Amino acid sequence: MSGSGGAGPGGGKLDINRAGVSELQGALSGVGRRRARGIVRKREELKGFNSLDDLLHVKGITTRILELNSQRMTCRRRPSSEDAPSGSPSQPGHNAQGPQVLAVEENGARAAWESEESDCSGVEGGSGPESEGSRVQGGQEPVELASLAGHGGLEPTSSTVCGVQEEEEEEEGSCCSDEGEDGSDVYFYYTIGERWIDYLERTEEGSLIRHVRPKMKRKSENGLDSRTLSPGKKLCKGSESSRMLGPCIPSPTTTFGDLRNTKSGPGRRHRIPSIAPPPELQDWLRTFQRWSGPEKLLALDELIDRCEPSQIKYMMQVIEPQFQRDFISLLPKELALYVLSFLEPRDLLRAAQTCRYWRVLAEDNLLWREKCREEGIEEPLNLRKRRLLSPGFMYSPWKFAFMRQHKIDMNWRSGDLRAPKVLKGHDDHVITCLQFCGSRVVSGSDDNTLKVWSAVTGECVQTLVGHTGGVWSSQMRDNIVISGSTDRTLKVWNADTGECVHTLYGHTSTVRCMHLHGSRVVSGSRDATLRLWDIETGQCLHVLMGHVAAVRCVQYDGHKVVSGAYDYTVKVWDPESETCVHTLQGHTNRVYSLQFDGTHIVSGSLDTSIRVWDMESGNCLHTLMGHQSLTSGMELRDNILVSGNADSTVKIWDIKTGQCLQTLQGPSKHQSAVTCLQFSSKFVVTSSDDGTVKLWDLKTGEFVRNLVALESGGSGGVVWRIRASNTKLVCAVGSRNGTEETKLLVLDFDVDLK
Repeated sequence: MSGSGGAGPGGGKLDINRAGVSELQGALSGVGRRRARGIVRKREELKGFNSLDDLLHVKGITTRILELNSQRMTCRRRPSSEDAPSGSPSQPGHNAQGPQVLAVEENGARAAWESEESDCSGVEGGSGPESEGSRVQGGQEPVELASLAGHGGLEPTSSTVCGVQEEEEEEEGSCCSDEGEDGSDVYFYYTIGERWIDYLERTEEGSLIRHVRPKMKRKSENGLDSRTLSPGKKLCKGSESSRMLGPCIPSPTTTFGDLRNTKSGPGRRHRIPSIAPPPELQDWLRTFQRWSGPEKLLALDELIDRCEPSQIKYMMQVIEPQFQRDFISLLPKELALYVLSFLEPRDLLRAAQTCRYWRVLAEDNLLWREKCREEGIEEPLNLRKRRLLSPGFMYSPWKFAFMRQHKIDMNWRSGDLRAPKVLKGHDDHVITCLQFCGSRVVSGSDDNTLKVWSAVTGECVQTLVGHTGGVWSSQMRDNIVISGSTDRTLKVWNADTGECVHTLYGHTSTVRCMHLHGSRVVSGSRDATLRLWDIETGQCLHVLMGHVAAVRCVQYDGHKVVSGAYDYTVKVWDPESETCVHTLQGHTNRVYSLQFDGTHIVSGSLDTSIRVWDMESGNCLHTLMGHQSLTSGMELRDNILVSGNADSTVKIWDIKTGQCLQTLQGPSKHQSAVTCLQFSSKFVVTSSDDGTVKLWDLKTGEFVRNLVALESGGSGGVVWRIRASNTKLVCAVGSRNGTEETKLLVLDFDVDLK
């Protein structure tokens, strides 16, 4: 559509080109197909044209288009004198043989709740008085009106009855009159079957002029027009033709009863049962109807003051449902998803059960991807492995990944503990180191060997034999295993074949610790030195000397090496230049544990303190006090540090503030020294000399349950090491007095994906 130039009082022009008409036809073709035998579906929704952009160029009506776009417009033919019951008085000015009467009803208040009913009812026709009134006299197709009222138009809650003299013949040309400057009202309307469009203009005198557009060519049976026009092409103007109509007769405004009956249907309106209406009821209602709006409000106020609480409650039960809004369905999808993004995942799952549209929104893949990222889930679930998907519905792979992880977490927290796989192979020796990657478990022992296990089958795949002393440290990446021994060597193994690829000579005492990064490993020894090795070539690249006592722990991030030793110091090294960048002094006893994230260094000592250092400056940022003994193990993620101590407690710290967030203790705490720990975004898993493995809530510090409790616990049974993945837990158990057999226990918390 495009607006023509010129707009004097009552003299403007409005052009509707044939392309705009064709677009309007397409928007309505679906509605026309749902008509059956000339019956308009009750409360058929008319939101406007297919695209508001088609109307934005029409001069003077853009504002009203935007105002009325969300309002519902329905149309029904008012009963003529021929349809009215005999003896009923005709309305003033209504000709018994006269024109067909059309009613325009606007009601924005029922927009929200009519939307869902019109979409979901599935009723092709209608029943009751309004449906009968939807039939057009003479078997013609029904007429629906869409009001695009101008600046001087009716209020959204008003209705107008206009007598329209049906034309015997439609003329080829039409007169187009613009609205806006002269304060007139323009009403567009159309018929489904005849495919013509015209509009009415109300003049200052109150009369209506009907402007007829050229009749559209009928669409073919398959609903496609046999001709197409470009959107910008205009129809030629023919001879102007207009007709003066009778003055508009205002109809009664839409009442709450109309809304209630329209929504619920004639048979659904609830009445007070078994009570005959009082004889004065109709007179009372007619008196109320004659009053003005302010008078009605005053009467209602007085009426409410005289009602009992039960009567007020009844009013609320009747009125409240009529004005409820499904605001999510009314919003554009992008805004609706933005609103839903603030919900917790459990609330999203509840929202998906509300209705079909909410389920579509709650299944949005990007929405669930963000929820997965918040939980640290990095990969969506492959839906091809699932056989329970409904055809025709888009399921979110990220949602399934989230749901799977939630089920795994619940298995950790409260699921039935399945019988663990028991891996035996080191006889009665101590398991000194443990690695777990993928489905491969590698255990090192003081029996001079390492064993490679399948975490799935529990089978010992390889036994790595070659060291002449006990194995005290190990690292693993993919199928490469590196081990350090009391025989002063490191060995590089192929875990698939069991072959020793390299033997690394250089240290002069026990290799007590090591850390692997990429293809390079740093080893620390009781000879007070550290060595950097290339595991692919077996070469010693650099030797770092400076400690004056045994090196007990080491960390390497590919750029800097950090080591802790029995000389009470922590050193930061540049391995390429073999220089010591910082010597961190402050501990008053041996350093037993280290964590390094590239920025912060955290060291645990026998002096009961934990110190947080800045790697660049070497300054001590915080001294974490609270433990009573040796900090035997720590783990750092982001700014959260979890420390295990020989005093049988575990503490959770924020290294940025130095604050202790939680102390894992209480009636269910460990009864002996904590030997090992690991934590995830939700849980902390700890092992102890008391023979138990405990699960704790990371955020609250609450004890969840025992995952392992040896029968020999308290009498010699020990859990030496633990390693956990997302779905499995591997525990190295045994005893120092023969009360518990040395073995590995593998617990599985995975979910069954059928």
